[in-house]
Amino acid sequence: MTATLTRRTVRRRALIAAFAAGATLLTSGFVTGPTAAPKVAAAPDIPLANLTGHLNQFQSIATANGGNRAHGRPGYRASLDYVKAKLDAAGYTTSIRTFTSGGRAGYNLIADWPGGDPNQVIMAGAHLDSVAAGAGINDNATGSAAVLETALAVSRAQFRPTKHLRFAWWGAEELGLVGSRNYVNGLSAADRTRIKGYLNLDMVGSPNPGYFVYDDDPVIEQTFKGYYAGLGVPTEIETEGDGRSDHAPFKNVGIPVGGLFTGAGYVKSAAQAAKWGGTSGVAFDRCYHRACDTTANVSTTALDRNSDALAHTLWTLSS
Repeated sequence: MTATLTRRTVRRRALIAAFAAGATLLTSGFVTGPTAAPKVAAAPDIPLANLTGHLNQFQSIATANGGNRAHGRPGYRASLDYVKAKLDAAGYTTSIRTFTSGGRAGYNLIADWPGGDPNQVIMAGAHLDSVAAGAGINDNATGSAAVLETALAVSRAQFRPTKHLRFAWWGAEELGLVGSRNYVNGLSAADRTRIKGYLNLDMVGSPNPGYFVYDDDPVIEQTFKGYYAGLGVPTEIETEGDGRSDHAPFKNVGIPVGGLFTGAGYVKSAAQAAKWGGTSGVAFDRCYHRACDTTANVSTTALDRNSDALAHTLWTLSS
């Protein structure tokens, strides 16, 4: 009982902080003034057991398919089929978008939740592929699992937001953002205008984690930061992966973007270790793009926090 009441209190404080920080930020059109903050249903907790269950499935898929889930390899398609089956069972309208890169077929998975204003779309996405060197569990099964479980939470709650919700899992990110760029390039000018925000999760469970927030769009940024302020967890602006993940194609055509990141090859400083814990002088992820990026290479605390932050931000921006 105490833990439940504490979590609810944290979420209320995070929500208040998010709107207080963003109430006068007009650039994205999410709010219209100091008196415009709507009543928003609190997002549900994203179960850590479900998240780790997805990571175990992605690991098993990699193990059964040459040790990776890379573009053009059977492990990638098996990963996509796993995600699609979960979404289909949950009531999503799913579609597989095919492209070609390096002479091999690639696939994006798009899932739309029924309802909401089709002229106001909020998207969340993550790349599903790994590098060929390993299973890619932190990079980026963590982001893929967080987006998947948030989508499933929408279904379990039968959430009916004002805006339309769309989720995406991108192929061939590791080859240069190929899948997300293919998707954005295929959108008409009108379709691009309809997307009011894209939230990107790439590496959100680094074993020596930092808590980094994209600073591309002020409303999205402040909503994420407001959530973390409610937890009492400090954040920093994300710089290591700036322009290097699937938000970049969206940003390049004027779509508001935001996201979360826990660090890759950069080294954690003493100051960062003092505020976040972990080990200074060591990379946020020593297994970045290596064979050791397995289920043993994940901070479940960071994964849990970032997944809850995604759910909070999705609920807030789409309501």
